[in-house]
Amino acid sequence: MSDIKKVTVLGTGVLGSQIAYQTAYRGFEVSAYDISDEALEQAKSRSAALAATYLKEVPGATASTTDAALGRIAFFSDLGAAVADADLVIEAVPEVLSIKQQTYERLGDLAPEKTIFATNSSTLLPSDMKAFTGRPAKFLALHFANRVWKFNTAEVMGTTETDPAVFDTVVRFAAAIGMVPIPIHKEKAGYVLNSLLAPFLEGAASLAAGGYAEPHDIDNVWRIATGSPLGPFQFYDIIGMTTPYNIMANGGAEQRKLAAWLKENYIDKGKLGMASGEGFYRYPAAE
Repeated sequence: MSDIKKVTVLGTGVLGSQIAYQTAYRGFEVSAYDISDEALEQAKSRSAALAATYLKEVPGATASTTDAALGRIAFFSDLGAAVADADLVIEAVPEVLSIKQQTYERLGDLAPEKTIFATNSSTLLPSDMKAFTGRPAKFLALHFANRVWKFNTAEVMGTTETDPAVFDTVVRFAAAIGMVPIPIHKEKAGYVLNSLLAPFLEGAASLAAGGYAEPHDIDNVWRIATGSPLGPFQFYDIIGMTTPYNIMANGGAEQRKLAAWLKENYIDKGKLGMASGEGFYRYPAAE
């Protein structure tokens, strides 16, 4: 069993809402925090949509279990109240270092001494943020993939200052919420998943941006030739455009060109992927 009982999720965007709902679905009390009541109203809508998705897609889910999960999530726009008795805080705020710094500096003052801090950042290393937390021994990364109920990996990566007992506690917690924990033994930009996935997605983008083939044809080649159920541009839509854009925008010259292509042709047109209803493909309803 996990040593963690009460969990706070900071940030209720697409992935933050998924983390909160999955944690509640597995029986934990969850506090979901965001900066405004307007953001929290959107979070409540996302949670309700997730309940409906779980009912359709998660084996064994019933109206009773999905509704019970909703009942275990409390919503807060007051950070102090949200973390007042938290055993674990999972941070899923925007991938901007200054925003994370401000968040952790406030969090360090407000959270109890017992609280473990975990970042879900996919583009920043935990060592980039540990000095802001005030408790580097109780800080590490806990990285989820989008659509957590289906793609249920949880990469756990600490810094040289992370207490091994804290690391092990978070690994147990990840298993307790239905994830497959992936312990990473030293810091690696991109973790395991994105170290494999980013070059794959960049290769696909370079073919489409260079005019060599259309996205749906590139997907067809990959699916037919490898037997994979999904092509690279279907992955883009599942992940959402923002994270791949952030990764490429902070890369080398060729990566920045691909980021600009993605922004101009998709992000600036509101085609953000499955969550927005359209990306490289169109979806009948946003999840």
